[in-house]
Amino acid sequence: MSITITNRQGKKLSVATYGQPSHPAIVFSNSLGTDKNMWAEQIAALKDQYFIISYDTRGHGESDVISATTLKNLGEDVLDILDTLQVEHAHFCGISMGGITGLWLGIYTPLRFYSITVANSAAKIGTTAAWNSRADSVEQNGLQDIAKSTHTRWFSEQFDYENSVLAQRTIQSLRDTSLQGYANACRALANADVSEQLSQMNLPVLIIAGAMDPVTTITDATFMQQRIVDSQLVLINASHLSNIEQSEKFTQVLKGFIESI
Repeated sequence: MSITITNRQGKKLSVATYGQPSHPAIVFSNSLGTDKNMWAEQIAALKDQYFIISYDTRGHGESDVISATTLKNLGEDVLDILDTLQVEHAHFCGISMGGITGLWLGIYTPLRFYSITVANSAAKIGTTAAWNSRADSVEQNGLQDIAKSTHTRWFSEQFDYENSVLAQRTIQSLRDTSLQGYANACRALANADVSEQLSQMNLPVLIIAGAMDPVTTITDATFMQQRIVDSQLVLINASHLSNIEQSEKFTQVLKGFIESI
């Protein structure tokens, strides 16, 4: 079911749900420059057992572009979605930008979640200067140059992304992303850093890293795993969008983690 919810800032967020609301809920959060459809393989595999909630992060897909976006805003959007759907507790799985959103949720609102899965992400992604520079560049020049080379960051050389319908659709979603929405997300990431707060997390946490990920590295994943008490780290033979490149393995790892709780 596709719905639109209004967040606490009075802006619209596009949400899709699958499965029975009586089942345990899983929230999926997309990466920068993608949309909720990037989770298609996981949704298909899990919707019979779980109540799946996927959404377009603000400024992406069909969700409103919202100015002055921060990491806190990204996390609060998830809480607003859960409140609107009357879901008291959920498992959360986010990748890249969605992953650091999950870290914020696990630090500041742990009682709302059974578990947090952080995929291909970091406590601080990239550098402040690089993100602000990218935001300025996108506003001035658009996304075409970034879109042309994005497959080299999102997928490994071994992955046949050209013959993957989902990969091609995901790359197209970058081209279709609002320039201002993308730039606002870049500025949110520029100022997003939860490195010092990781030790405060006190709920089950799974960290998934891509062995060939040039964006958020194994070092980033290890940093998180060493600071989050009792967290688990799983390495997948993929690049940055591991849920697409190794969809079956990703889903297997996620499902096994959730079922263990």
